Amino acid sequence: MSQGINNEMAASKSRRIVKKLRWWMLVLFLFGVTVNYITRNSLGILAPELKSSLGITTEQYSWIVGAFQLAYTLFQPLCGWLIDVIGLKVGFMVCAIIWALACIFHAGAANWVHLAILRFTMGASEAAATPANAKTIGEWFPKTERPVAAGWAGVGFSIGAMLAPPIIYFAHASFGWQGAFMFTGVLALVWVILWWAFYHNPDKHPNLGKDELAFIQQDHEPPAVKLPFLTALKTVSKNKRFYGIAIPAFMAEPAWAVLSFWVPLYLAKEYGMDLKQIAMFAWLPFLAADLGSVASGYLTKLYTRWFGCTRVNSVVASSVTGAFLMISLAVVAITRDPYITIVLISIGGFGHQIISCMLSALVVESFDKGQMATVNGMRGSAAWIASFLFSLLIGVTADKIGFNPLFIAMGFFDLIGALFLVSFIAERRAKRA
Repeated sequence: MSQGINNEMAASKSRRIVKKLRWWMLVLFLFGVTVNYITRNSLGILAPELKSSLGITTEQYSWIVGAFQLAYTLFQPLCGWLIDVIGLKVGFMVCAIIWALACIFHAGAANWVHLAILRFTMGASEAAATPANAKTIGEWFPKTERPVAAGWAGVGFSIGAMLAPPIIYFAHASFGWQGAFMFTGVLALVWVILWWAFYHNPDKHPNLGKDELAFIQQDHEPPAVKLPFLTALKTVSKNKRFYGIAIPAFMAEPAWAVLSFWVPLYLAKEYGMDLKQIAMFAWLPFLAADLGSVASGYLTKLYTRWFGCTRVNSVVASSVTGAFLMISLAVVAITRDPYITIVLISIGGFGHQIISCMLSALVVESFDKGQMATVNGMRGSAAWIASFLFSLLIGVTADKIGFNPLFIAMGFFDLIGALFLVSFIAERRAKRA
């Protein structure tokens, strides 16, 4: 008996306890999402040279981009279910290995068909990022900290887009376009090694102290129930709260698609900016988006402190605040100053990330651990369907009617989404009594 106690004490002394380990795990995940966005944005940055070197037409390039978007839309629920069933560590790692190898294989592409196949593969595997986001927050944070954690986790999604241009530019200058793809793919593999070495579930992590584990598990949530894929989709689809999250996500994503794919073209067409001028300003909306991600969780605390909102209602109120900020995009249509335009679009980036992060927080808040990744994957699919359709709409109408009507629409989309959020998710006073 005493020998067993002594062995346990010796084992406890031999392992190093890391304070606030949950935040270090979030940083590790954030790095993974950042690499995810660097690899996915490599194509867009290298597109001019690829079109020239491989003889790719604009229409063929649109099919390459569409292959990624289609795969990303279709595979988010499947990736989420996979992570729910086999676990976050192995599930996310497998997907990361696939997207890293697909990125490296871009270097051997000889035509647009090769690139389309590789981008479809990359889109299918990179779709794991959104569901993994919810799973990480749900596993490592108690409910009181999840909105703030969701805000910080959202930083990776926009900081990757912000860091991609200089990293790809450096890699291209040093190794050529083939080497740039290989460099970013290897970068992803390096992160995979770090993830495998340092990530463990809270109840198995050798560096997590008992006090912090008790803090993480303070809500006493029931053990995760693992369901077959179609059963999981059917179960979620019957839950009204899912539509209170999915519809606002559908309404919000067109703005992010515009920031990611169309703002540089808009600045060139409407204001005659050259590549150097675009490079000087196009990153600012993503910086604003980073700030919006961080601010979103702390905004929930203000609503709780100032207005006595419940935890759920504070998250809803924070998201609605982001929806009102999106009106700045509608104002873009009535200004002719390029610098004011950049500021207004940046306010939109700030507001969008508040909405996006709070929708992730609501997934974690509203569904049990066995469904979080699946639900966030389904939410992501709803968002990317809107992104795909709106991009097609821009391609068909922008040359005919210009961008201004589209900016006006984006300015009010999120207010429509906010109505569904309040109707389906917000808690009523009678319920709290």
